[in-house]
Amino acid sequence: MVSFGSKALPLRRHKTHNLTEDNLMAGEDNSYCRRKKDTRRKAAKGHREFEGDHRQKGLYGWGPDGTVKPEKPFKHKSTSEPKTSRLRKQVDPETAKYFSEIANVIEGNEVDLEERLVICGNALEEARGKELELATDYIISHTLQALLEGCDVDHLCRFLQSCAKDFPYIAMDRSGSHVAETAFKSLSLHLQDKESYTLVEETLATICKVIVVNPVDVMCNCYGSHVIRSLLCLCKGVPLDSPEFHATKSSTVLAERLNFRPPQLDGNGVPHQQGLPELLNFFVLEMFKCAQKDIAILQVEQYSSLVLQTVLKLLAGHDEELWHIIPLLLGCKKENIKEGNFVEIDEVRSIVDLMKETAYSHLMEVILEVAPETLYNEIFTKVFRNSLFEVSSHHCGNFAVQALVSHARCQGQVEFIWEELGPKFKDLLEMGRSGVIASLLAASQRLDTHAQKCCQALAAAVCPASEPPKCIVPRILFLESYFCCEDKSNWTWPRGVKMHVLGSLILQTVFKYLSGFIQPYVSSITSMETDHVLEAAKDAGGARVIEAFLSSNASKKHKQRLVVKLRGHFGELAMHPSGSFTVEKCFTASNVSLRETIMHELLAVRTELSKTKHGPHLLRRLDVDRFAARPDQWRLKQSSKESAYKDFYATFGSKETQSSKTDSFVDPSYHSSHPNSVKAMRKEIDQCLASVTKLNVSGHKRHPEGAEQGSEKFSKQALDEDVLKIKNKESKKKKNYGSIEHATAAARDKEPSQSVDKMEKKRSRKDGLSKPFTKKLKV
Repeated sequence: MVSFGSKALPLRRHKTHNLTEDNLMAGEDNSYCRRKKDTRRKAAKGHREFEGDHRQKGLYGWGPDGTVKPEKPFKHKSTSEPKTSRLRKQVDPETAKYFSEIANVIEGNEVDLEERLVICGNALEEARGKELELATDYIISHTLQALLEGCDVDHLCRFLQSCAKDFPYIAMDRSGSHVAETAFKSLSLHLQDKESYTLVEETLATICKVIVVNPVDVMCNCYGSHVIRSLLCLCKGVPLDSPEFHATKSSTVLAERLNFRPPQLDGNGVPHQQGLPELLNFFVLEMFKCAQKDIAILQVEQYSSLVLQTVLKLLAGHDEELWHIIPLLLGCKKENIKEGNFVEIDEVRSIVDLMKETAYSHLMEVILEVAPETLYNEIFTKVFRNSLFEVSSHHCGNFAVQALVSHARCQGQVEFIWEELGPKFKDLLEMGRSGVIASLLAASQRLDTHAQKCCQALAAAVCPASEPPKCIVPRILFLESYFCCEDKSNWTWPRGVKMHVLGSLILQTVFKYLSGFIQPYVSSITSMETDHVLEAAKDAGGARVIEAFLSSNASKKHKQRLVVKLRGHFGELAMHPSGSFTVEKCFTASNVSLRETIMHELLAVRTELSKTKHGPHLLRRLDVDRFAARPDQWRLKQSSKESAYKDFYATFGSKETQSSKTDSFVDPSYHSSHPNSVKAMRKEIDQCLASVTKLNVSGHKRHPEGAEQGSEKFSKQALDEDVLKIKNKESKKKKNYGSIEHATAAARDKEPSQSVDKMEKKRSRKDGLSKPFTKKLKV
């Protein structure tokens, strides 16, 4: 019998009483733990295989003799004091038997919460002094994770304090790293409790002090790197698995660089919890202090680079700390930092060469993203200026240039970038460095400079002056296919080939420019053959290009010329998740006749469309049911809505919108400098006009739902005025303004309805552009 707290639980008998670690690892004791079959098969490979062969990717691991030793050499010799080899003890049979019974008990459903707390606490007490061998045992480590998740904060902290001296070895172990991260996740929950805050802080401070004695070993280990990043996130108070700080996807980075979503490192969209800011600063500064002699290793080592990137992201906005850290990463000596010389001239050539290393190019991207303005300017002037094309030509270095361009602070910096890279657009595209051009286009659009020059240079790079401009858009859609073609003059549209991701992003950015700068592109896209337009609409990237064009401030005439080419295929496009957005944009850009054509085609597939995930939303947005039941009422609503928008933009729109108010059914998502506010106004106007249409056509009072929504925004007098507005054509404009003023006043009091990021998420395209970005594109 084994006593757990006040309750005695019987031990289960083993078939083999003389247990050793090897046969436990091999899964011969079937009652040891209820594992999945695949886990037992992996365990059957034996203890030494798990702790030896499976650690080849790591820098440090358990050697065949049971000691911790390096498994691969550094490119640079470490100057830190080497760790003493630690002999690994095997788990004795009695302890293994004890934890096998614990595993059976806590994995069952017969133990309530209070008993589980007692059992987990007592089991962790039994582990005292044996944490290293238990945490690094492949199977027992799983049991230990369950105990750390189920125990109280006192036992959790006692466990970590007891194993603190061995924590680096646990963190660098394949199994032990999971135990360490599980402990941190449990601590993050207890950190929110004010009564436990001091205890948790003391525990983490103990672990940090042990790690900073020799941080290079842990930072450069494939398992230890994960543990340190989790510890840093815990101290900051952000989720331990937060993608913004742990490992940002390339798609997210690219979307921020091309202005398709706001940057996340400013804290927006990242939930912050109770953190330990003082401990974070101590841990980071001491880490750099102890690893200063090994900076050359940390710069180029894959896993240490990830740790440094996390550190910089967590300290974004803390300029004082960044002033100390970034110059060290640039190879500047500590004494020169004090004198204000943050980038040494002698180190510039070395930095340029380092950016051609994969790990350091990633690190430089984050440095440029978080660097204070003064430091960014110095890096720009001393390191990148006159070296932009050289670095851009490299398959790794070009990503650092993309980051530099994307975070340009002023128009003058874009001017310098343009001088070096502007004449090289064709060369960059031939080398596959289209990401650099995309970043420069986005920066010129964001800072409102060199827009026309960029558009002209891009068009000239893909379409010589001797060829007609209609080939510009097709060639950019298939950048790789075009520039890989030996006879470019005879290049034709490739059938069944996926459109180039960055090419489509470049065109989306181009169509954000003023219409005067993009006339060749407008002419090209409207001159595309009908089957080519349809193929583009069915492609995820091509569809977004069409939507960007329909949202631009090009004339309604040009937009309708493109929409007409999709006639007869709107129902087919609407059945696809990505195509449904294209159909909606086509509807917005069309006149009344084309809109009715779209509605008739959607009615033909309404039943099938309503069964899809995106179909009900599209049917509701275009009001297909109303069109099917009462076409006259639908036409009246569309006419009233278009008139209201034109009057609104005539009064409140910019010069661009006023000049185009007679050309298009205005899309405020492009023209307005405050898209969220205008979207709210548009919503209010839609609600008002819908209510007015109901009153005018049916002659009945508003439905209770409409009354409930309208009572908060419009008075009865305003609604009466809107009814008179429709009936009396002479006073239509005057009354319409009154309605819009009410909508505008209501919208001013509202918060922006959605962020740009949420608007992108609502699209939720299964075949969207995010798929090609799951791996970092080397372009």
